[in-house]
Amino acid sequence: METTLRSLFRYFLGGLVFIVPLAVTVYFIVEFFNWLDNLLGLPYPGLGFAIILVAITLIGYLTSNLAFKTITQWFDQGINRIPMVKLIYSSIKDLIGAFVGDKKKFSKPVLVLMNKENQLYQIGFVTQHDLSELGLKDMISVYLPHAYNFSGDHFVISKDRVTSLNISGPVAMKYVVSGGVSGFKPEA
Repeated sequence: METTLRSLFRYFLGGLVFIVPLAVTVYFIVEFFNWLDNLLGLPYPGLGFAIILVAITLIGYLTSNLAFKTITQWFDQGINRIPMVKLIYSSIKDLIGAFVGDKKKFSKPVLVLMNKENQLYQIGFVTQHDLSELGLKDMISVYLPHAYNFSGDHFVISKDRVTSLNISGPVAMKYVVSGGVSGFKPEA
């Protein structure tokens, strides 16, 4: 009887591990669709997402066009002349550009020696390889994301305390953000 209860409990936990992430993911996707539909005042579920997806793709296509690139550059120059708006706009643009596009910054995962005495290391991402403009010849800029959070710390670190890792940026980011739970297996 006791082994049957243990088996049932193990099955329950196995089901929980499968169902909870699936349910939470579906919940957030449904809520996101509802939020978009309500924002646009649309009566059909998912139509707001489809419209925004098409609009973003169309804008992406237009911005890759040479004539539209000039307009985009003028727009960026205009926005960058407005003091507080420039700070917000350029920071968000740089952050998004760090994840997608030609200027990806989180593609070089490294292991950083944080405490030599205790052999404490942390995984991070090189964001700048050359800080000589700041007079920091042998230093690099490393971003250290936090686990289970959309935040992190930025450090300027001596190059000799940093070791390159032989894994992809997305795999390293998933590992760090999951608190090490995800392991190093690439997405299938």
